[in-house]
Amino acid sequence: MNSEEMLAQLVSQAAIDGTDLVTLRAIVEEASELGAQRMLAHLGLDDETAQDDLVELRELLRAWRDAKASAWRAAIDWTVRAMLALLLIGIAVRIGATELLR
Repeated sequence: MNSEEMLAQLVSQAAIDGTDLVTLRAIVEEASELGAQRMLAHLGLDDETAQDDLVELRELLRAWRDAKASAWRAAIDWTVRAMLALLLIGIAVRIGATELLR
């Protein structure tokens, strides 16, 4: 018996016999299971390779985050270097060291 049939049977039982807590929990459990299966099928993650696909996606996401963090560090590093270079040029101009270049 698949999930859809089980859910239909539980709902029918609840309608005929009245609803007790056990039946309600069973309905919720079957409905949740059926919804999860439908969502995985909708996403294309309902086959044998789905776990491998998720592992690969996690690796790609981790690599993307690492690359993004490295790019930010590099941008900050170059910005600091440029500011220090400008500071040194400003100091050189201030003390008149630019005449040594002529």
